[in-house]
Amino acid sequence: MQLWSYIRGRGEVLAFLTYQHASLAFQTVLVGTIIAVLIAVAVYRLPLLSALTLTSSRVALTIPSLALLALLLVPFGLGVVPSFLMLAFFATLPVIGNAIVGLRSVPESVIESARGIGFSRWRILLTVELPMAWPVILTGIRVSTQMVVGVAAIVAYVLGPGLGSLIFNGLSRLGGANALEMALTGTILIIAIALVFDALLVLLGRLTIAKGLA
Repeated sequence: MQLWSYIRGRGEVLAFLTYQHASLAFQTVLVGTIIAVLIAVAVYRLPLLSALTLTSSRVALTIPSLALLALLLVPFGLGVVPSFLMLAFFATLPVIGNAIVGLRSVPESVIESARGIGFSRWRILLTVELPMAWPVILTGIRVSTQMVVGVAAIVAYVLGPGLGSLIFNGLSRLGGANALEMALTGTILIIAIALVFDALLVLLGRLTIAKGLA
């Protein structure tokens, strides 16, 4: 009951923080996905380079997000810029691996058939390989989105936007008025954003993946 009273009395502020959080996650995943696909396209036909890229992306996921955020503070200071760069970096990593695996899994016989009917190298990539790799790439995007929505909470440490400020302010004031409600509200709204994004990505998959590839 106290939680509902807290939420009802702060609707506009909570809506704004939720929008900030969702917008930051969406933009960083979008940028990360574009970068990841471009990297995958550049390396997937080079076995050694693609193996190194896969390994590097997996190792990079072990970097503590707070440590990376702290390093970005030196050149960029507080606020949106270090928050965006840190999240875009982590958003890129799951998609790189899936994009490389997806592109490399396209049957060579399909590529040869496309060559046989006169498709250029770029036309094969855009109309054959990327569409066939898309289900695997989309899985990477879903993983990336869930991770980024959660990790985005910590940008409150550098005065970044979003719901993290609610969680950390609440935790720092535990025992005080509305402290627990503040932390719970931020957590619940982050979970809600993650669920909505995942539902939208599932819908995107149903609309864009051919039945034979699903």
